[in-house]
Parts: sequence; structure tokens; C-alpha cells
Amino acid sequence: MHERNAALIQRDLSVLWHPCTQMKDHEQIPLLPVEQGRGAWLKDLEGRWYLDAVSSWWVNLFGHCNPQINARIKEQVDQLEHVILAGCSHEPAVELAERLVSITPQGLTRCFYTDNGSSAVEVALKMSHHYWRNIGKPHKTKYISLANSYHGETLGALAVGDVALFKSTYEPLLMESITVPGPDSFHRDEGVSWAEHAEQMFVHMEAALENHAEECAAVIVEPLLQCAGGMRMYHPRYLELLREACDRHGVHLIADEIATGFGRTGTMFACEQASISPDFICLSKGLTGGYLPLAAVLMGEDIYAAFYDDFTKLTAFLHSHSYTGNPIACAAALATLDIFANDDVIGQNRQTAELMAEAAQPLIDHPHVGEVRQVGMVLAAEMVKDKAHMTPFPWQERRGLHIFRHALERGVLMRPLGHTVYWMPPYVISPDEVALLGEVAAEGIDKATRNP
Repeated sequence: MHERNAALIQRDLSVLWHPCTQMKDHEQIPLLPVEQGRGAWLKDLEGRWYLDAVSSWWVNLFGHCNPQINARIKEQVDQLEHVILAGCSHEPAVELAERLVSITPQGLTRCFYTDNGSSAVEVALKMSHHYWRNIGKPHKTKYISLANSYHGETLGALAVGDVALFKSTYEPLLMESITVPGPDSFHRDEGVSWAEHAEQMFVHMEAALENHAEECAAVIVEPLLQCAGGMRMYHPRYLELLREACDRHGVHLIADEIATGFGRTGTMFACEQASISPDFICLSKGLTGGYLPLAAVLMGEDIYAAFYDDFTKLTAFLHSHSYTGNPIACAAALATLDIFANDDVIGQNRQTAELMAEAAQPLIDHPHVGEVRQVGMVLAAEMVKDKAHMTPFPWQERRGLHIFRHALERGVLMRPLGHTVYWMPPYVISPDEVALLGEVAAEGIDKATRNP
């Protein structure tokens, strides 16, 4: 262990409690001290560089220390750092709202800011119920979501999620929600296409809506991609069927595009691939290019109108965060949208996605890789104990941890989800860097599965 890295790690472990971490692990697994970032790379305190294969928790789009985003932030810092957004306004918040309305699916005309993805989900859940209350249907208090879904860590977001690792401990604190089997294509029968599987699995959602529409405020889904659930993927056909069914049953559709938005799935927003508009769309992560916490919830004019009345009617949406619409965060988001506007980001991503698929080809025939799947700039390989029966490795074996450690030795920050190895790199990743991901993933999977 180099001295500078070791010194910072020692200081860290004496005061910090890291997120999503069993801290005892760090008795054996050293932290990665990061001093600098450039492009798709991160540098530790001893000068060693690591390829950021996970976009620093899926937020970084255009590389670390991007000059365009840097410049916009520096300009904003000298103008206005923050102001209360209740009763005040400022140019960055207004311009960003205008631009989000213009690029999101048709019919989303109003923008409500919050601080992070979980909070955005909370806003959408609360606003949906509050809408129904305001129009005389206060009994619509339930939510329907998909098995294996994840929508955040705050209590409302946890309640509509279904990843036991995050949820089970807090079950006594959570409202009851309705979970239906989802269209995850990993579970389709042999010879069944992704689209056919989506149609087959929709019968469960249809049944839930038929049985619970009167008490249900909204259905919430991660369009096309369940990230924290192991990067499981499904066909846009499911979203088409869901939009029609929600309309027919009088239930809102909430699209959690916190991780899937801003080009990650091959289109600006994943909902575009089904040609649908949700009633609410939740945005965060890539919104600021990976720079600052900011989230937005967009909804239609009909929802906005249900809250618009005299104060004494008590219909206002009284939800707030101290840093709502922070000008510096909005400036970072505007710079991010400028890059999308000025460069062919989506087209370039499609080319990079093809390179990712090529780099992953050797994994397909690996005896302990059950599936290699991809949607846009997200590629995942799922390790299995028995490929013929898709039998998983026991989760207690933590084989993904072997890949994480091997990747760090090779200069790559690759953080598997359980036994799912995935790449979700910054969009600026080069062909050579993509090839490196393929090499390191193949080596890591070999090591991790050597003794099945």
C-alpha cells in the first residue's frame, strides 16, 4: 500500500460511514482514494489511473472535469450560489425547466425540482395521490410496481421497490404496495422473444389494475432497465401495453428515468422507445452530467391545474427541499443539455454500444455466463453456477467481489451487482477503453468462477 493512499484511507475509516457498504469489508478490501478525474478516468493519490466503468454510480455522462460543464459552473458561482425557490426565481431554474419541457415526452409541461432521485420519486408518489384527493378521489392511495424494481432509499421509494437487500429491514416502516411479476427477459422461456415475453407477462399487470384500479393512484416502473435489480432488461412493448391500460383504468403512470434518462438506453429517454408519455417522469443522475445533486419531476397541465386554486382551499402541493432548484446545479444541467444539443451524442452512443457488444462477445460462450444482455450504453453479463439450468451461485459466495478486486488490479473501477457484471461507462469512453473493459471482465469472470 502506498503511503499517500494509506494515510487517507486510515483517516477515512476513523470518521466516515460509506453508503451501501458493510464497513467491516474494508478490513480486507482497501478503499480507492481518488484525487483527480479526467475523461473516463480517475486517479488515486499515488498517480495510478482507473477507468470508470460505472460512471461514478451511473451519473457521469461526458467525463470527469468536463471543460464545458466546468466553465458554466464557474460562471454561475460568480453570479448567484443559491436562493430560496419559494417566492423567488432565477434564470438557470427557468431556462432548465423550459428545456426539460421541450425535450421530454409530449404532454409534460411543468417541472418540479428536488434534490436527488429518491426525493423525485417521493414527489411523484405524493403528487399522484394528492391529485386524486384534490379531484375528489382520496381513496386512491395504493401503488403498483414490478418485481425486482428499485426506486430509491427513502421510505416511500423503498415501499414501491422490490429488492429485498435494501427493503426487508425497513418493512415495518413502509406503506403497503402491490407488486406484480415483471417482464424481465432473463426469465423468458427458450424460443420466446423479448417482445413476446413482455406481452405474456403483462397479464399480471392487467389483473392487478382490474382488481385495484379504484384504490390505486399510480403504477411506477423503471422503463426498459431495472438497474439495482441486477441490470435486468425488458422490451418496450410492455410500456406500450402499460400506457394503454393505465389510461383505461384511470391510474397514473410514473416513469422512473433517474438512471435510464439522458441517452443511457439508446434514446434520450427510455419511454421514447415505446412512443409513450408518462403522467410523471422522474429525472436525476445524468441530469447534471455527474457534477451536482439535482432532480426534476415533470408532469402534465391537467395535474398542475388540480392544485391551482385559492390558498384557503388547501390544495397546494406543500413539499420542499432547502436546495430546490439550486442555481449552480441548474447551470451544470444546462451545460450538459448544451452538449446534447451541439453534438450527436445519441448517434455516437449507438456506435459505442456496438463496440461494447463486440467486446462482450467472448463472454457469451463462457460456461458460467448465463446471459449477456444490453440496452444502449448498458451491458450486463450474469454469472451462473449451472448454465444449462441457469442456476445462480449462492449469494453468500460474493463472486462479484473477486471481479471488483481483479479489475482494480488492472486499473478499472468495475462494481458488479451481486453476480452481475456490468458496464455503464461515461459516453466519452474510447474504443481502446471499451476493449479494456472486455478483457478485464473476461479475466475477472474466469477467476471468480474457477471453483464453481
